[in-house]
Amino acid sequence: MRVYLAGPEVFLPDALEVAAAKKRVCAAHGLEGVFPLDPPPAAPPAEMPYWMRIYLGNEAHIRSCQALIANLTPFRGPSADVGTVYELGFMRALGRPVAGYSTAAADFLARTRGFLGAAARPRADGGFEDAESMGLEDFGLGDNLMIDGGIAAAGGAFERHDAAGDRWRDLAAFERCCARIARG
Repeated sequence: MRVYLAGPEVFLPDALEVAAAKKRVCAAHGLEGVFPLDPPPAAPPAEMPYWMRIYLGNEAHIRSCQALIANLTPFRGPSADVGTVYELGFMRALGRPVAGYSTAAADFLARTRGFLGAAARPRADGGFEDAESMGLEDFGLGDNLMIDGGIAAAGGAFERHDAAGDRWRDLAAFERCCARIARG
């Protein structure tokens, strides 16, 4: 089974080495990992802007896969990378299996409060709000309820694990996702 490996690792200086490690974990579970930087099934026209060729290539990868595993580790803030979340939703809309993982085990509210600091203030109803009086989501989930909900509705799992070291290279939760996808 081909599995799209969504996540912000594409921005790492050693992205291909991280991809190779993830592909080895996939292979150990009988899966074929497909990384966003792999050559796409069909090359988009060269006259298109570079960013559009990346988008079309990733969309082609997703369509060519039977499942997706998303790295939902907080990226540049308290939440997952927005591009990864888009890819997860795209695969979910295709009706295919999805799973997600994070190397930050704390729930979304705790991370958001930590990110906002003093700007996260208590409300009279017991919840929290930001400096613009917008409520902070508090469901004890790994990220926004639409992310956790989409994974759960697809029968997948959102694995959370505090990384012992480098959060982008700790593959313990990723491996649990591979095992789950492989079991079907």
